[in-house]
Amino acid sequence: MTLREPLPEKIKQPVRQEISYPWVERLARLGYAAKGLVYFIVGLLAAQAASSSGGKTTGTSGALETIVTQPFGKFLLSIVTLGLIGYALWRFVQTILDPEHSGEEMNGKRIIKRLGYAFSAIAYFSLAVTSIKIIMGSSSGDSDSVEDWTIYFLHQPFGRWLVLLLGLTVIGVGISYLYEAYTGKFRSYFKLYQMSQTEQIWAMRLGRFGIAARGLVFGIIGIFMMLAAIQLDGTQARGFGGALAALEQQPFGPWILGIVAFGLIAYGMYCVIEARYRHITN
Repeated sequence: MTLREPLPEKIKQPVRQEISYPWVERLARLGYAAKGLVYFIVGLLAAQAASSSGGKTTGTSGALETIVTQPFGKFLLSIVTLGLIGYALWRFVQTILDPEHSGEEMNGKRIIKRLGYAFSAIAYFSLAVTSIKIIMGSSSGDSDSVEDWTIYFLHQPFGRWLVLLLGLTVIGVGISYLYEAYTGKFRSYFKLYQMSQTEQIWAMRLGRFGIAARGLVFGIIGIFMMLAAIQLDGTQARGFGGALAALEQQPFGPWILGIVAFGLIAYGMYCVIEARYRHITN
């Protein structure tokens, strides 16, 4: 299917019941928007680094540090923090209630998906805590927590195998994102009846490009985690910013980094579309 062809009329969607608590929906939508802003900044800084125009390769916490340095930065970061908390809460709701698959039988795929929601909830709640520390001026937003946690786990019993398993899992997540970008199944989560044909087309374009870029970065993070486990060296692990920096160091690195950076910018814009049109169900 080319981008100029009409989109399919229907994609099979799970039975959904719209959420019954408006404040939960508002927090969830603010969360998608906050997530989009963070990824947009990560991509923008990486694009500037790729073009040697003053940016840097950084992760999501580094993006928060960038926000707080802007005019009214603490106020803006406070809103983003509220959004991140809202997004984490929404992920917890998805973990416990599985609202987007009501009526379906439990199976291995759904269990794995719920675990993914749980890890996402923890990750974004941790990011919100980091954001609060930045607002209070007690933390730098550019630390590599992936490296810190990898070093910690490697010093535990069976730590090498645990880190190896985590690395394989992160690679699996990256591959799942690439598959999602290829199939375009994320389209089923939108309120298509509220979107024009043009909006649907751009949601698909931005979603495919952005989710694929994010999947590539996750794959690189997983590879570095496996390398750390094999070498028993936690400093080999890389977070989001480290993965982007590794891309920059490859042959044709600025070009590769630039493409991935624009993909992350696209993902940020896609998240904003999610904030407006995604089904928020309960």
